[in-house]
Amino acid sequence: MQYEKSEKFTVREKIALRYADAIIYDPNQADDALWAQLKGEFSEAEIVEIGYWIGFTFGGQRWLKTLSAKQGEFDASLHKKPAST
Repeated sequence: MQYEKSEKFTVREKIALRYADAIIYDPNQADDALWAQLKGEFSEAEIVEIGYWIGFTFGGQRWLKTLSAKQGEFDASLHKKPAST
């Protein structure tokens, strides 16, 4: 994980990114150490909100992939004017 070595992210951001990795890629990464780090930086409500947002966003991206749609195509189709006959 490149972000772990990067100076572009704060410790808090890196913990949130580890949480995202656990949710998206490997739930086994959500070990006692990660939970302790999360609880050390975020409130319980923030942990829930971050987890929800990660799941919601990732789920949406998976759904778009299932539809073979690119980002923005679905929204554009909703706003397309019907062809006049």
